[in-house]
Amino acid sequence: MAAEDIPKDYDHKKEKLWQEKWQDDEIYKYIGDGTRPRYIIDTPPPYPTGKIHLGHVLNWVYMDMDARYRRQKGYDVLFPQGWDCHGLPTEVKVEEIHNIKKNDVSRAEFRDMCIDLTTENIALMKKQMLSVGFSQDWSREFITMTPEYRKRTQYSFLKMYEQGLIYRGIHPVYWCPRCETAIAFAEVEYTDNQSHLNYVNFPPADLSGVSEFPEDNSYIRPDGRNSDPKEDGILIATSRPELMSACVAVVIHPDDERYNHLLGKYVEVPLTSQKVKIIADEEVDPEFGTGAVMVCTFGDKTDVAWVNKYDLEIIEAITEQGTMTSAAGRYEGMTLADAKEATIRDLKDEGYLVKQEDLEQNVGTCWRCKTPIEILVKKQWFIAVRKLIDQVKEASNEINWVPKHMESRLLNWADSMEWDWCISRQRLFATPIPVWYCKNCGKIILPDEDQLPIDPTVDKPNHPCECGCEEFIGETDVLDTWMDSSISPLSIAGWPDPSYVNDFPATIRPQGHDIIRTWTFYTILRCLALTGKKPWSDIVINGMVFGEDGYKMSKSRGNVIGPEDVIDEYGADPLRTWAANSLPGSDVAFAWKDIKHGYKFLRKFWNAFRFISMHIFSDDDLSNDGEIKQNLNPSDMWILAKFNKVNQIVDKAFEDFEYAKTITTIEQFVWHDFCDEYIESVKYRLYNDDISDESRIAAKYTLRYVVENTLKLLAPITPFFTEEVFQHFNKGSIHCTSWPEVEEEFDRDELRDNGDLTVLLIDEVRRFKSSNKIALNAPLSAVNVYTNGELKEVFDEFAGDIKGTLKINNLDVQTGKPDVHEIVVEVEPDMSKIGPTFRKDAGKIIGYIKSHTAEEIAKELEENSKLTIDDLEVSEDFLNLKTEVVGSTGEKVDIFQSEDLDVILEVIR
Repeated sequence: MAAEDIPKDYDHKKEKLWQEKWQDDEIYKYIGDGTRPRYIIDTPPPYPTGKIHLGHVLNWVYMDMDARYRRQKGYDVLFPQGWDCHGLPTEVKVEEIHNIKKNDVSRAEFRDMCIDLTTENIALMKKQMLSVGFSQDWSREFITMTPEYRKRTQYSFLKMYEQGLIYRGIHPVYWCPRCETAIAFAEVEYTDNQSHLNYVNFPPADLSGVSEFPEDNSYIRPDGRNSDPKEDGILIATSRPELMSACVAVVIHPDDERYNHLLGKYVEVPLTSQKVKIIADEEVDPEFGTGAVMVCTFGDKTDVAWVNKYDLEIIEAITEQGTMTSAAGRYEGMTLADAKEATIRDLKDEGYLVKQEDLEQNVGTCWRCKTPIEILVKKQWFIAVRKLIDQVKEASNEINWVPKHMESRLLNWADSMEWDWCISRQRLFATPIPVWYCKNCGKIILPDEDQLPIDPTVDKPNHPCECGCEEFIGETDVLDTWMDSSISPLSIAGWPDPSYVNDFPATIRPQGHDIIRTWTFYTILRCLALTGKKPWSDIVINGMVFGEDGYKMSKSRGNVIGPEDVIDEYGADPLRTWAANSLPGSDVAFAWKDIKHGYKFLRKFWNAFRFISMHIFSDDDLSNDGEIKQNLNPSDMWILAKFNKVNQIVDKAFEDFEYAKTITTIEQFVWHDFCDEYIESVKYRLYNDDISDESRIAAKYTLRYVVENTLKLLAPITPFFTEEVFQHFNKGSIHCTSWPEVEEEFDRDELRDNGDLTVLLIDEVRRFKSSNKIALNAPLSAVNVYTNGELKEVFDEFAGDIKGTLKINNLDVQTGKPDVHEIVVEVEPDMSKIGPTFRKDAGKIIGYIKSHTAEEIAKELEENSKLTIDDLEVSEDFLNLKTEVVGSTGEKVDIFQSEDLDVILEVIR
């Protein structure tokens, strides 16, 4: 093959051809027959938004590099792709597209709209994934909205219900008024908010007409009589005045001397007239606000705790839509915001509001629509998380976390669990909760396993209730989408088919750190509950992607870069090198300079490959390894030894998920050791006629070996580029090749060290040429190297490569120091000094200098430190002396000492 057969420039537009060929040839298909060790990747199923972003790219490049590397290491890799279809994001988007609410059309019609949108978005995202070179086995694709997957989710529900781990109860839950559904504690995000702390006087309650006091709580219903708002009672500082109608107690710290004399007494709630008791609890912070707190049902988690602790009554003041109920009296029907504004106005007008202060709050919001959440008391389905907390923590300790410190996020989250996991949602597009209720006795009816999947709003049980009733009410609530995705490692293994044990537990879970408290936690918990086993051995965490401005990418900031923006201009591989050059667990800043660096590196490699292609694809037989290796030059053995070390470093780095080390190690080797040093050192053997055929073939063999095997190291990171180059070596795919073996004969430190020392010496002479404006390919008459005995042995060994690389006619390496001295070769009078000093005698001095040789003048200066011209004395200060350094032969030489080596170099041009 001739160099002209290889394009001058690498064309990244050909990536699409490789995408299609890889899929057509099914080279990533998981076999699962047990003939090779299995490697199972539990991949994160994204929401099908229709567009992948750089966060996806970072996550999937980690997965893809791991999958490709493991295949090269001989594993049968299961790398599936899933889609987490259900949940709020899709429903909200459908409502937006069709300008409807979920209940404006039938359940079936709304679900069909969701399915259509999801199907379209999956197709778009799959196309994008292929463009980045991800190597999923698409025959193992899983989609959570399919009947097959819904069957697994519902079956997991039934199994955990049978174990007593799922129950239905009336409890406070986090509620999103915008999405009109309960959400889990883990789905609450906290954002900063500016509000006011309102100082409100709760006057003493008039209890003259009260004959009976509650025994098990402290709330007395309004009786129509209002206390005097100006009468000193207890001052309450609240940021939620709109919830006064739901106030059932006031709490103080038992040691607060300002108030403990009021314990057991009642105050009246302004505007609503109910009487509430003052009780004590050590959880109250006396330093915040006034040190007295009103307990409402429910303003926050502390309210919930106090209501349960003291068996306080529950007043439901907020509807599911986020408006005020009839319990709010005059504020009924208002939105929360309007009710707050009206309440503050009325408190002012009626004399209860003492003052206001600015308040910075951390407000809980729905993680999908960002609406502030409320706490409502609802009948919901729950998983008894707290029963399994200790098991989850034990399993986590058995898992290899990369990086290790990320485990603390899960452990801290587990320790903070105060409520069970609310798994029911009041939405439509999700896996239905598989239960009915007997219309007669209300008993929960479960389907038979062979009925699954079911929709209880459409399907009916196979048998009547125990009471004999055959009429049922289907559950309309659906399951939290995490109930689907948290069984992903079971699903990809084929659970509950008994053969699932072949592929479960999975080998690895790669994911972002933002879903540790949800996906990681829930998956460990569910797999333990359903199988008693941890879900995987390794978990590798990636960070988030930030824009060039240093902020997390977002449309509102205008700093979003799509993968297609990079791929169109530079191709997918530079994007992948950017992702690879990051640390697990750490957030990553996107920068175009990093993309350009990766692009430049691949072109450097391409240009080197193209340059040497005419030699490595020549007619010479390079297959006889044993014979060729007998004729290797020291520089050949050095680069092979360097490659062996790179192989070991990169192999270990891939094994340990240290991806930044893989790409930086390969780049350093290719760019500097191979291109800048070895290729330059081998040119003389490729082009000079006086080089033996054995040496020339050894050089070609080495070039081919290094290029071909370096491609294999690079293949997991840059699949397109390596495939394109590899096709010139072999018509099979590089992604079906094995990882290069370590060549024991070249795995020697002295080979690497001696070659590195020689490279330093060669670089010293190159720098000399460059600084003296001598062309790098210009020959030098002689170079004498003066060094110690140890280095002399090294440079003697590499003498042929040193001479050939630097075009040195004569190279002499010896110990000791050079025998050189300085001679004066030219003398010129310094007229700027002679004229003013000697005036009319200046001509006499000039004449003397012209009539004597430089050698004669230098000798006189050395003996007398001056020139004597008649009665004039002229010191060296009045002369410009030009000198040269000459060696022992009397020839002019350049002398310089290396800063990095114990070497003095004497160069004769």
